[in-house]
Amino acid sequence: MRLTPTERDRLLLFTTAELARARRARGLRLNVPEATAIVADTLCEAARDGARLADAIARARAVLSAEDVLPGVADIVTEIEVEAVFDDGTRLAVVPDPIAAPRRPDAPGAILPAPHPELHFPDALPVQVTNVGDVPISITSHFHFFEVNPRLRFDRAVAYGRRLAIPAGTTVRFDPGVTRSVALTPIGGQRVAIGFSGLVDGPLDAPGAKEAALRRARAAGYLETAAT
Repeated sequence: MRLTPTERDRLLLFTTAELARARRARGLRLNVPEATAIVADTLCEAARDGARLADAIARARAVLSAEDVLPGVADIVTEIEVEAVFDDGTRLAVVPDPIAAPRRPDAPGAILPAPHPELHFPDALPVQVTNVGDVPISITSHFHFFEVNPRLRFDRAVAYGRRLAIPAGTTVRFDPGVTRSVALTPIGGQRVAIGFSGLVDGPLDAPGAKEAALRRARAAGYLETAAT
């Protein structure tokens, strides 16, 4: 049997998690690698079962408590990142506070976060988006929205040079046949779009860049609504 590197990593994670589960069943408390493996494997299996990202994270956070791990493990393992295969593709899932346990301010690696600032997007514009495809489509915060999946129908011209007005690292899911309103905010920084779907690959505000990108999108069958 030939396995890709990703498949080998997944098999190693599963094997480690199974070993950790066997040790926990014998009454042993888990160390850092064992606890990490169980949480990550639980999330991957939840995704395989068809759970959404939020549900998979919730399931992963519920699998261990402070009584399941050695002293100090909950203070060290404060976040777990794992790539999992969901119905709408492979996504990086972040599990915050994966072990239910109180935090001590003097614990190893303790972090005292400042209050989370409120996010404001004063230049955001609302756009109606319809998923005309057969599968859910999730878009991350900083993807150039103009270049998202061709089966999403919306005003592409309005979306040019903009991204979702949501916190960094989060996503918005568009279910099949559903229309929902989202807010789009201008992309900041140097405003250069490289990669994505290859419709721009350069400065967003260069002369003629928007018109050329629209022509490429229409030629490739990207759906849109308003006549532009």
